[in-house]
Amino acid sequence: QVQLVESGGGLVQAGGSLRLSCAASGRTFSSYAMGWFRQASGKEREFVAIIGLSGINTDYSDSVKGRFTISRDNAKNTVYLQMNRLKPEDTAVYYCAAGTYGRIESWYNYWGQGTQVTVSS
Repeated sequence: QVQLVESGGGLVQAGGSLRLSCAASGRTFSSYAMGWFRQASGKEREFVAIIGLSGINTDYSDSVKGRFTISRDNAKNTVYLQMNRLKPEDTAVYYCAAGTYGRIESWYNYWGQGTQVTVSS
């Protein structure tokens, strides 16, 4: 069992930055790929970024590539999402998830409760 708790969301102006964190409980954190997904109001949840077990392999959606960076610290059981040059369209609830490497939601077994990111224009 893995429990995930996101933090770091908030209100930021367009062009600004935020860093999201996701702290995991349990000793098996390093056994899971970790992903970030987001859901804007009235829209389907979508893939944002993923990082492999060792942190070497990463993948990003086209909409955030070059602006967001995912990283993980297996010693701290934490995954991060550094978000730079934020845009109003990045406004969403951001979720971290633990599972199998890939962009498919059903491949993820565990989900956090989400953290709100709001980008003002």
